[in-house]
Amino acid sequence: MPRTRPRSRYAPDRGLSARMATTMFLIGLLYVVFVGALLVLLRGSWPVILLIAGALFIAQFWFSDKIAAVGMGAREVTREQAPELHGTVDRICALADMPKPKVAIADSDVPNAFATGRGEKTSLVCVTTGLLRRLEPAELEGVLAHEMSHVAHRDVAVMTIASFLGVLAGIMTRVALYSGLGRSRDSNMAAAAILIPLVSGVIYVISFLLTRVLSRYRELAADRAAALLTGQPSALASALVKVTGSMGKIPTRDLRKAEPYNAFWFAPAFASQESLSRLLSSHPTLEQRLDQLARISDQLGQA
Repeated sequence: MPRTRPRSRYAPDRGLSARMATTMFLIGLLYVVFVGALLVLLRGSWPVILLIAGALFIAQFWFSDKIAAVGMGAREVTREQAPELHGTVDRICALADMPKPKVAIADSDVPNAFATGRGEKTSLVCVTTGLLRRLEPAELEGVLAHEMSHVAHRDVAVMTIASFLGVLAGIMTRVALYSGLGRSRDSNMAAAAILIPLVSGVIYVISFLLTRVLSRYRELAADRAAALLTGQPSALASALVKVTGSMGKIPTRDLRKAEPYNAFWFAPAFASQESLSRLLSSHPTLEQRLDQLARISDQLGQA
């Protein structure tokens, strides 16, 4: 029998894992309810519904991360082109006992990093030129360990699956609005034309909020895993402070270009302390992240 490669050495977090599992369960339950509602409202169209749902899921699962990498300007670099960056990635791979991802650089002054890929074999980790200019080696190692934790835990695949329901709900709303159901004289079809956008809208909002909660959990989990793997939570905390502090010095037009990919970034291009904005954010607040890293530092006996 072929031997399977053991899991990476990134430390698990049972508390965060339980919360993420609960959120994923709720998203899955929401998906079942939504598709079930569509099947009831459009009894004669269930094959089309299932076909659309399946095609959308496959397209998003296979191509969303590649599209994001292209959109963020990731350019794969060789060891000769970026020896220090490759060396840092090599050290993290050795610590975590995981295959090496592709290494890329994005030409942007926005100091940030991201990882894409559905699994370890298709993964890519990318840093911006702005990040490389601002961080010390230990800080860069912490950021890369954070991003490679996403790879080790298949976070891109998890978030793609979780966000799919919102995409499906939006598509179905448009199908209902433009398919001509509202022009039908049949009372059942006219009712469906009203109910489908309503149900889709509610499902989209709930799915969006649950996905945001899941995203914040996964960012905290990646911070914790990176801090424990490198044994330097203070370096990761320092990187967070530098990255978020530098955002205010970046031209707004550059931040606006980066904002659509906030869910992928190490830190969001724009962050707000307002309650509603925090609820909609893909990342925890800086204070939450620093508090967690301070607790880990205490556990490890760091000064």
